[in-house]
Amino acid sequence: MPAGFAQKAALSGKVMSEGKAVEFATVFLAKTSFGSATDSTGRYSVKNIPPGTYQVQVSCIGYLKAEKTIVVDGENTIVDFELNADGTTLNEVVITGVSRATLVRENPIAIIGISPRALEQAAESNIIDALSKNAPGLAVVKTGPNISKPFIRGLGYNRVLTLYDGIRQEGQQWGDEHGIEVDAYNMERAEVIKGPSSLMYGSDALAGVVSLFPYIPDEQDGKIHGKLTSEYQTNNNLIGNGLQVGYSDKHFLAALRGSYRVAKNYRNAVDGRVYNTNFDEKNISALLGYTNDKGYSHFNVTLYDNLQGIPDGSRDSLSRKFTRQIYEGLADHVTKRPVVSDDELNSYKLSPLHQHIQHYRMYTHNFYAIGKGDIDFQFAFQQNHRREYNHPTAPQQAGLYLRLNTCNYGLRYNAPAIANIETTAGINGMVQNNKSKNATDFPIPDYNLVDAGMYVHFKWKHKDWTLGGGARYDVRDVRWNDFYVGTDPATGFGRHVSIPDTAHAVLQFSKYQKRLGGISASAGVTYQVNPQVSLKANIARGYRAPNITEIASNGLDPGAHIIYLGNRNFDPEFSLQEDIGITAHYSNFSGSLSVFNNHVTNYIYLSLLVDADNNPIRDTQGNKTYQYKQSSAQLYGTEATFSLHPEKIKGFRWDNSLALVYGFNRKSEYKNDKQNGEYLPLIPPVKFVTDVSQKMTVRSKYITSLTARMETELTAAQNRYLGINNTETRTPGYAVLNVGVSADIPYCRSNTAQLQVQVNNLLNEVYQSNLSRLKYFEYYSQTPNGRSGIYNMGRNICMKLVLPL
Repeated sequence: MPAGFAQKAALSGKVMSEGKAVEFATVFLAKTSFGSATDSTGRYSVKNIPPGTYQVQVSCIGYLKAEKTIVVDGENTIVDFELNADGTTLNEVVITGVSRATLVRENPIAIIGISPRALEQAAESNIIDALSKNAPGLAVVKTGPNISKPFIRGLGYNRVLTLYDGIRQEGQQWGDEHGIEVDAYNMERAEVIKGPSSLMYGSDALAGVVSLFPYIPDEQDGKIHGKLTSEYQTNNNLIGNGLQVGYSDKHFLAALRGSYRVAKNYRNAVDGRVYNTNFDEKNISALLGYTNDKGYSHFNVTLYDNLQGIPDGSRDSLSRKFTRQIYEGLADHVTKRPVVSDDELNSYKLSPLHQHIQHYRMYTHNFYAIGKGDIDFQFAFQQNHRREYNHPTAPQQAGLYLRLNTCNYGLRYNAPAIANIETTAGINGMVQNNKSKNATDFPIPDYNLVDAGMYVHFKWKHKDWTLGGGARYDVRDVRWNDFYVGTDPATGFGRHVSIPDTAHAVLQFSKYQKRLGGISASAGVTYQVNPQVSLKANIARGYRAPNITEIASNGLDPGAHIIYLGNRNFDPEFSLQEDIGITAHYSNFSGSLSVFNNHVTNYIYLSLLVDADNNPIRDTQGNKTYQYKQSSAQLYGTEATFSLHPEKIKGFRWDNSLALVYGFNRKSEYKNDKQNGEYLPLIPPVKFVTDVSQKMTVRSKYITSLTARMETELTAAQNRYLGINNTETRTPGYAVLNVGVSADIPYCRSNTAQLQVQVNNLLNEVYQSNLSRLKYFEYYSQTPNGRSGIYNMGRNICMKLVLPL
């Protein structure tokens, strides 16, 4: 019978690992367009395959790739796969930023997947720091150990979108000292998209996406499973415990997760303990779900509660000991503040001047097959409370108290493939209401925001070529009414007043309404040279509407200790990024190289305001004033990785990564001015990380394996800093050595616990990162020891136990 009339067949089976179903694994027939993804039971099915001999490849984040040669010659061929876990960062399968599960080597966009094992082995203070260890190109701007904001290729704040289980995280992320409000112990895995991702998500994904995936039970054996995580860190005496338990059978699943972390002030060899960097964080979340052969429905709730210190860097001018504020306004001066006692520094108890952040989330995620296509629907409600206490004479009175309500929605349809073309269409957006509660400082107004976007994405695959791309249109409506601030006669503090009680009040924010919009698009191509090597090229246009502080701010942010001034006439930012890359994965080594060039129009940046003598304009408490401005910018650079994992040396790995980015303000008046305005702020310097590990099998009933690691972080000096008006200063280079050992300990039949000891900054290096905001927390132009600002964390020993239940 001619091939064109040959009877079509099917391939099906299960993908398992150590007796557990593997969900979201990609089953792919090499050099064809046939493929599928496993469901929650680990089952897959590929239909309408012409009879023949095929190389079947199975990939999934957290597992080593598996391959089999099979012959399809009947109505249904059944082939099962067993995957072996891989404790390293993997780049095989992603489901973020694309319409459906996709192999990385076929995706033209730069994406990194971080495995569960890599997250468990990270000995960091928060989840963003853990991700930055595994994703070159991802950096963090820090305000102490528990506040880290993700920066991707030199861009951050509202240019990086954070997703929690596919829902965009909304929690006043415009603030310098506003961290990511999630439970680090509950993360199953993560993915990082580097480059404009507005096509799928709209505004705020201009630089990229950090996507976090919480634990979802998938055993389907009708038994209760779980995991206990417990750790202690010596530097700031951090105590952390997290527990997750889950149940799943053929149709129903449930999970309950919680954690508690508490820490003292961190320390280093120069500053001792850094006052007001301690924190107290609690989390709890729950999941209920139903699944069948057509899809699933999940309902989730999460609660996050964090008491967080607010460092300001005030010190005694001679002893350099930290001091604390006890008076208000004109009565307060940094030179008259008392020294913080040793008992206060070495305590879990927070200062009266601290933040209290609460984030509540309810959401549902539904995915079902419809005919030969499928539909994905999400709806979420989030409420964020942020209180910042900055009144020492009235410690119960919040200086800043914002309540943000957000409703997120998303609907996506994956159409059946036609002529090897996969089509996805969708809509998503959010509705927000922000309101100041009982506060005295009002850096932003009460506002309402409506965001909506619609998109279409295409993917075409033919032999070794994969083409993908699409377009999107977004619209955002932002509005607020006149916002008056008066003086409370009883306390003397500011307060929000409304008409008609506005006598002697100040109109801090006049009425505003504006509609912003933009078009996003991307187009890319991947050519698979052979099963191991892929070449990629992509061009993407990103869109970002100005955030609320950039257009509206008009006052002191008490947590950041900065006075911000916005601009109501800002236009949206647009980026155009070209990205080319190559990936290779062989049995003995693997590597990648990516080069990017990003042009940003209407780039929004902060500029320090100075007086006639070129001195920073400050208020009575020393807070500087910054104004937002707009111009064009360019960022370009590269990331490279190389891993050696020879098959003949079992358990040995040598991982290396390099990240480099340059950023320039292309405003004509700054041309060739370098530090005097041409360089962009908060650009990470060149960073090289090398990590050597050896896993050894141990013949003992108490320990089955030991893994020893040695990691060196080499950070070059940052000479390309924004020096105008002393916005930034040069940052010397430094090297940090980290070592560790982990042991796999069998217990309770088939379970294996992991015990690890990690020493970060083994040599107690004294250094400052140019991405640490604390580097610039300095009130004096000269100091007795010649050092300025606050230094990063010193030696830190982390002991962690991960105990499957």
